[in-house]
Amino acid sequence: KPQPRKKNPDAADKKKAISSGRPFEIRMGLPHMDALWNDLTARAKTGQLAADEDKLYKKWGKALRFLSANPFYPGLNSHEISSLTKKYAKKVFESYLENRTPGAARMFWAYGPGRAEITILALEPHPAPGEYGRVKLDSEPSL
Repeated sequence: KPQPRKKNPDAADKKKAISSGRPFEIRMGLPHMDALWNDLTARAKTGQLAADEDKLYKKWGKALRFLSANPFYPGLNSHEISSLTKKYAKKVFESYLENRTPGAARMFWAYGPGRAEITILALEPHPAPGEYGRVKLDSEPSL
């Protein structure tokens, strides 16, 4: 006997993201994400990134473009992390920068602070099940 399909808890967020039609503005959390992104961007322009930094910069940039256009783009595998949502009292999502790689990078984000904005709150290696409590999120920038 087939099991009934469970409702996707992110369905409303997906519908909102896809139906908006315009890209989200991406903002960086303070202080770490903003400093990291600005540093990588500045050094990329002058060709001063090490190979691993260049790889991160390119993967992160690509993920940000997809996130801006559609936060639930299939390749991002975006989903809410309920333990972080409870801890920080706002919906926190995780998206993939890479997959099937040891220590695959994950990007943690939330909607806001303004309309049609997404804030990147952390960039971490994939936490093991039950270890999301160790993820420290940046603050959202003010409006």
